[in-house]
Amino acid sequence: MVKPARPDLVVPPKLAPGDRVAIVSPSWAGPGVFPAVHDLGLQRLREIYSHEPFDVPTTRKVGATAQERAADVMSAFTDPEIKAVMASIGGDDQITVLKHLDPAVLRANPKPYFGYSDNTNLLMYIWNLGIVGYHGGSTMVHLGRPGAMHPVTEQSLRTALFESGEVVLAPSPDFTDEHGDWADVASLDREPNMRPGTPWRWGGHAVSVTGPTWGGCLEIVDWHLRAGRWLLAPEAYAGCVLMLETSEEMPSPIFVHRALVGMGERGLLEQFSAVVWGRPKAWDSINRQTPEERDAFTEEQFNTVDRVLDIYHPGVPRVFGLDIGHTDPQLIIPYGGQITVDRIREQVQVTY
Repeated sequence: MVKPARPDLVVPPKLAPGDRVAIVSPSWAGPGVFPAVHDLGLQRLREIYSHEPFDVPTTRKVGATAQERAADVMSAFTDPEIKAVMASIGGDDQITVLKHLDPAVLRANPKPYFGYSDNTNLLMYIWNLGIVGYHGGSTMVHLGRPGAMHPVTEQSLRTALFESGEVVLAPSPDFTDEHGDWADVASLDREPNMRPGTPWRWGGHAVSVTGPTWGGCLEIVDWHLRAGRWLLAPEAYAGCVLMLETSEEMPSPIFVHRALVGMGERGLLEQFSAVVWGRPKAWDSINRQTPEERDAFTEEQFNTVDRVLDIYHPGVPRVFGLDIGHTDPQLIIPYGGQITVDRIREQVQVTY
């Protein structure tokens, strides 16, 4: 069967203050386990962005079936009173939801969808339908951040929600990959421990390229390399900018190597005009690496990516270390929107 070419990607309408936003849990129903964290995220959507967020039936329903979660996604997209859909959090089985969605109905009702991590599944799915989504945003992580939202995240989400036009990205002055204990409600008042920001790392030919983004969380992209069901033909990604980051599972260099080699052998890596790689999360509550160990983990991951790119796409412009994934703060990036990677000026520009 010949798979379709890349669709014409369309940016859904921007939001206005007072708009209703459906909060869905297409993966893990984290709000049902840690409601205080989710409620804090909802509160900030109301107070900072003047939206009217609300839960769908499965947002807090732990153990909801894939069919139930898919039905709520469909309902959120088709309800004319809802202007955007945002994931509460990620998880590890959203790929099982996709087969229960109706692509024709979603294509006819495009809306901004916000999420990352396991939500790479839905972002990839609606990308195939020609709908630009937003990689980033969740009520339980960056909106529900202890203490306050990071100002970089707050402004980036505001831009994605309300604004159009071009924005030049910049490294954050600080960051963290540590997180508190959600079971300890008192911890929601305490700001996380931050580290000084780091400059981005550049490589590849000194050229400037522009194209639509595609990618997401590497572990989820790897799922799709195995399943093959929701990937288009390699040529459909020609000229796109590959945007990848890794999760709190902290995949080993061997995993990163094998996933990228899989993309290379499929003929995917050679299609992309540039690569944007996120700062990896290098600390977790069950793997509390020291700052020095985290720096070494990050460097080894970047070196691994470099080695594979040099085999399958030598010279492709690349930039490492953007805050586009599981670290804090988080830049919200249009998934399928235009991004310019300028190796000459060492600048990244995003069109919202």
